[in-house]
Amino acid sequence: MYMLAINHAVADFDKWKAVYDTFPPTTDGAAFARVNRNVDDGNNVTVVAGFTSMETLKAFIDDPELKARMMEAGVTGAPRIEIFEEVDVIQA
Repeated sequence: MYMLAINHAVADFDKWKAVYDTFPPTTDGAAFARVNRNVDDGNNVTVVAGFTSMETLKAFIDDPELKARMMEAGVTGAPRIEIFEEVDVIQA
């Protein structure tokens, strides 16, 4: 599994979330997506999504619609995008 983490500041979380809900990573092939808010700044958001292939993950981040939706949602500044390969899962 490949993990995509996108962190960015938004002007207004509720507006951002409404747009996000119309184009979550699962729309473009992610097996799951999780929205996280910074506990000290509710307008700092990190989305973590799991993809079964690197090709699908890259297609999502290269999709021009993603950039358009981020702008529509009020993302401020450049997002930080990181990709990880899952190596272990521990569940309680």
